[in-house]
Amino acid sequence: MATTTLTATTLPRRRRIGRAVLPYLLSLPALVVCIGILIPFFTAVWYSLQRYNLNLPFLRGFIWLEQYQDLLFDAAFWNTVQVSLLYTVLTVGVELVLGLGIAMLLRRPSWLNNVLSIALMLPLMVAPAIAALMWKLMTHPDFGILSYLVSLLGVTDFRWASAPSTALFTVVLVDVWVYTPFMMILLLAGLRGLPRQPFEAAELDGVPPSFVFFRITLPMLTPYIITAALFRMLDAIQQFDIIYAMTQGGPGDKLMVFQVQAYLEFFQNMNVGRSAAMLMVLWLIANVLSTQFIKQWLRLRERAHGAA
Repeated sequence: MATTTLTATTLPRRRRIGRAVLPYLLSLPALVVCIGILIPFFTAVWYSLQRYNLNLPFLRGFIWLEQYQDLLFDAAFWNTVQVSLLYTVLTVGVELVLGLGIAMLLRRPSWLNNVLSIALMLPLMVAPAIAALMWKLMTHPDFGILSYLVSLLGVTDFRWASAPSTALFTVVLVDVWVYTPFMMILLLAGLRGLPRQPFEAAELDGVPPSFVFFRITLPMLTPYIITAALFRMLDAIQQFDIIYAMTQGGPGDKLMVFQVQAYLEFFQNMNVGRSAAMLMVLWLIANVLSTQFIKQWLRLRERAHGAA
């Protein structure tokens, strides 16, 4: 009898303890990931506050914000900021327009559209660095297939990534080829998830397709557009593999984006402190831009809930 009573009182207590501990156990993976992110982050902050050059080991020491002050008065740094932002705007803008256009064409579920959507995702399965090397061969001025096709159109001596005037166009073209399917699949999922009632009512009323797109489809799809643009923006502003594999930041400093400049500062100049400072500035810019995107997304969601 005593054993039965003890068991009856112990089980509820164990259940309460289990329910209290379960949320902490479930949050352990997130905690591990958070620690894995914060350790490199604070390490970069630590190095950015120091004069840390591997070529000058006897001059190490804390200089606090001097690295950042030097960047503010460095013309090469502002060129890096300009190139990084321009590259981000061009790639995200073109990929957004193309992705939305392709998603609109494939929005109706059918076996053909499903096959095409899968086929269009093939560039995403290629590593960006490998894709860049493939395009580097195809755009070689002497024996590249794309150079040959352009010459058939009457354009001779098109230098692609080796000329300052066309280098940005070339790397943007590669980025668009690789990442447009990412935009397409996100926007296609958003389009197929939209409610059908407004479109059916517009079709019954004979509303023109342009009016349906700009007044019904686009406003309802805007949260998905912002989400897709945010993901691509965070990736594009820290682009490294495509640009480095094709031009190493050249010709000259024409494509010297943040990640390439930080890489060269570290592995060529051995300037660990300056490289870390540049990456911290990149983090700050990405944080500010993503905050603005998220604020806009939340504002749209509140407006949608208010209208509902």
